[in-house]
Amino acid sequence: MTILTSIMKYLFVILMALFVLRDYTYLAHSDERKRKRNLNSQIRIMYLTVGLGYVIIMANKRTPLSVILPAGIFLYFAVTLICYRLIYPKASMLLVNNMLMLLGVGFIMIGRINESQALKQFLIAAGGTVLAFIIPVLIRRLRILASLTWLYAFVGIVALLGVLALARMSGGAKLSLTVGGITIQFSELVKITLVFFLASKLSRNISFRNVVIATAVAALHVVLLVLSTDLGTALVFFITYIVIVYVATRKPLYPAAGLLGGALASVAAYHLFGHVRQRVTAWKDPFAVYDTSGYQIVQGLFAIGAGGWFGTGLCRGRPDTIPVATKDYIFAAICEEFGAFFAICLLLACMSMYILIINISMLIRNRFYKLVAIGLGTEYAFQVFLTVGGVTKFIPLTGITLPLVSYGGSSVISTIIMLAIIQGLYILREDEE
Repeated sequence: MTILTSIMKYLFVILMALFVLRDYTYLAHSDERKRKRNLNSQIRIMYLTVGLGYVIIMANKRTPLSVILPAGIFLYFAVTLICYRLIYPKASMLLVNNMLMLLGVGFIMIGRINESQALKQFLIAAGGTVLAFIIPVLIRRLRILASLTWLYAFVGIVALLGVLALARMSGGAKLSLTVGGITIQFSELVKITLVFFLASKLSRNISFRNVVIATAVAALHVVLLVLSTDLGTALVFFITYIVIVYVATRKPLYPAAGLLGGALASVAAYHLFGHVRQRVTAWKDPFAVYDTSGYQIVQGLFAIGAGGWFGTGLCRGRPDTIPVATKDYIFAAICEEFGAFFAICLLLACMSMYILIINISMLIRNRFYKLVAIGLGTEYAFQVFLTVGGVTKFIPLTGITLPLVSYGGSSVISTIIMLAIIQGLYILREDEE
């Protein structure tokens, strides 16, 4: 089994590299047949990667769930691919392939660490995908979406106020509410409503007064998150606001003023919140506070170092020594057992998703939808940056999860919905063509 695992770790790197290569060569092909071959090749790689991953997990765990779960994942992949082709023949299948591949890597890593969490993640992803099939229809049919400006703002602010007032403190922050036994992180929903609010507000009118109003509402969202000490999500909101305002107005003064204000707010947050000071101290020298706030960072760095370029092999590492390895620190667990080459390819797959979203946004004529696509793409890309930057000690840890890969129901559902919105916009663009 040790020899098999050693061989497999090189095969995983090759498969991921081939998948990413087809990502970046897809748009280079003008021939539709070559594009379809690229997509079909990605699908085979996706099945093979998940299948091989669960062969190793089954050999090590030998539990009924390690047999049932991959069968369910394969069925989920097949149904999703078939339904997209039948219901939305104009959808971007490259976006679908990337979504499923990232989910597949997450299923493998979470299943290796905690099978019950992997089962929950699978059920949530499947349910979210069923919901997502409705969204492109709504994007195409509901022409009033651009006019619901204040509804988006109201929903977002009420949701964040509810969390601030009712949520319990967890890990130094108020993040979620439990409704009917289901824990929901409402800030994940508000990521979408904020983008729709800003796009609606700035798509028709970019006067100074309108920009100030949009800024005030966006600032209220960020302040509520700061009061809940959910600073990672607050930072995602802030950067998304900066990007949307700049794209809408094309005036560098607005983002420059925003960044200056954000820098001053960061300094204030450092002095006001002990939680922030702890994270900055741990970031500067985690070994000095190893027994307290630096433990997670040090364990993550040890895991990345132990993995080297090709990893220790699936089920041959110690991700269980990393706190919340299936959530904030899943990237470190992947680096340990799959290796740095695999992790780099994973980041390239995330980057290709962002490039594809931006490419879609550039081709959309409708100004509202263009800003929506850019905003959602920015949220996705910046969340990846915060996660990987925090794990690798490039920036202070923010507690943000890696979209589609990390364990977390609200994060997975919101990301799937965001991608479904992008699909709706892509189909809308195809209809325009």
